[in-house]
This record gives sequence, structure tokens and C-alpha cells, in this order.
Amino acid sequence: LARGDGTPLYPLTNPLDDALMGITDVLRGEDLLPSTPRQIALLEALQRVGIGNGPFRYGHLPLVTGEGNRKLSKRDPQSNIFHYRERGFVPEGLLNYLALLGWAIAEDRDVFTMAEMVEAFDITRVSSNAARFDLKKAEAINAAHLRALPVEEFARRVEPYLEAEGVITGTPTEEQRALLAAAAPLVQERSVVLSDAARMLRFLFVPEEGFAPDADAAEKNLGADAAPVLEAALTGLDAVPEWSTEQIEGALKAALVDGLGLKPRKAFAPVRVAVSGRTVSPPLYESMELLGRERSLARLRAGLERAGGLG
Repeated sequence: LARGDGTPLYPLTNPLDDALMGITDVLRGEDLLPSTPRQIALLEALQRVGIGNGPFRYGHLPLVTGEGNRKLSKRDPQSNIFHYRERGFVPEGLLNYLALLGWAIAEDRDVFTMAEMVEAFDITRVSSNAARFDLKKAEAINAAHLRALPVEEFARRVEPYLEAEGVITGTPTEEQRALLAAAAPLVQERSVVLSDAARMLRFLFVPEEGFAPDADAAEKNLGADAAPVLEAALTGLDAVPEWSTEQIEGALKAALVDGLGLKPRKAFAPVRVAVSGRTVSPPLYESMELLGRERSLARLRAGLERAGGLG
């Protein structure tokens, strides 16, 4: 219970701390079951000297495993809570998934609110079998919670991740907030974690001098064969009288699909990469409307120059 110099060890400090806090119930991993009798004896001894109310009620839960059905160690990256926060898991999404590791709210339902979990949780219904941490399932649960957020709340939660992307500094300006409010609905359904949304929206907020297409995306989509596509897109868009989603869509389809006879994927991929810098972005026409005429056309010209299409 203590080192030779009298310094107390965890087996003493843990039950003492719990007793001082008035803990009544303890749920912990089944690997700690062998130490439970010793903990009970210590709690009884503490009670005899006036500390605490005696032994707690203990429940021991099956372990959570990771890859290869190995016990998920605290040193495993999958068990680092900060990793999930940095990626953009929302608390309610991650807690929802963690609750499913050995328990279920219903046979045909995986997504629920924290209030619903508190109401329905019953320790007697926790499985005695080990549960495996499935990242794909955790992401799917988190995506469902992102879609359920009011769009204003979704936009607010994206702000710190845009700051992490380096395109917003501190409190967003009114202009940045207005742009985010308009763009958030375009990515809410497409986002698995909040950092996904920030990456997809980055092109709208980055200063033009700091904008550059992703290297891999540019290599695959802004080569020499993209030059006639971008040139036709510029010609068509130059004639658009009103810079709106409908006008942009009509001009691009007329220029690339009807005019050049291209299939939509081949027609729009160079435009998407030139404008957003990525192969995955919010809907193209809406993105270009939010980006504005001057910035959109400037990026298309830069893409055309990269493709070797300007003299």
C-alpha cells in the first residue's frame, strides 16, 4: 500500500479518494476483478476510522478489444480521446457509440440522444462478452449525429476546425460567419467528422494568394487534357449574365456536356479541382456561386495555365 519511504500507492489512494468523494457504485474492467476483495477490505478499514461508508457496489464489465481482438490498451491510438476530438467527433456521437460496446437501446436502433441513453440504460443488460471497437461504426454513428444537428449549430461547431485549417483566426468576422452559414448545408450531409467539413469548405475561406490545388488532385485532373475543358468552361461562364447556381449549371453543361460531348464526371472534374482544389467538395455549382464570379474565374484561369492552355 506504500513505498518504503511511506509514499502511498494507487491501491490505497484510489479507494481513499473514492470514499472521500462519496462514491457508491463502481463500474470497471473485468481485468480488475482479482483486486476487488482487497479494495473491499480497505474500504471496510477506512470506514472503521471514520472515512466513507464502507464498500461500494462493484460491477465488472467485459473488456473492449481493438485490432486482432487484442485488449484495447491505453497506449493504443484508438483509445486516445483527444484523437477523436481533433478529428471532429462530437461528444454525443462518440458517447453514443461507446454505449453500444456491450449494450443496446433496442434491437433495431443504434442512434440515440444522451437523454434517451440515461433513461434506457440498465447495467443488467450489458453483455458479458468482450466488445470490439469498430472505427467505421463509430464514424457512422457520429455522421448521424452531425446530420441531426440544427444547421446553425453544425456551422458553429465547424468554426474551430476551420481555424485548425488556418483559414479563420480567432473569432470569425461577420462576413466569414455569413459565408459559413450559407455553405454549411452543402457539407452537413457529406461529413463524417467535423474536420471533413472544414477541409471541404477550406477553399471558400483561404486567401487567393494562399490557394493551391491538392498536388495529387491537380496531377490527375489538371494535366494537358484538361486544357480544352477549362477553356470551354471559361468561355461559357464569361457569358453568364447572373452569377447564380442555376446559371452556372446551365453554362457548364452547355459548354462541356453538350458542346464538348463529355460525360459529366470527365467534364466537371477539372473544374472542381481548379475551383476547390480537391476532388471531393461541396456541390460544384453552389460552391462557385458562394465563391463568386471573380474568384471562380480567376481559379479556372490559373488551372488552365497549369494545364498549359494559356499562351
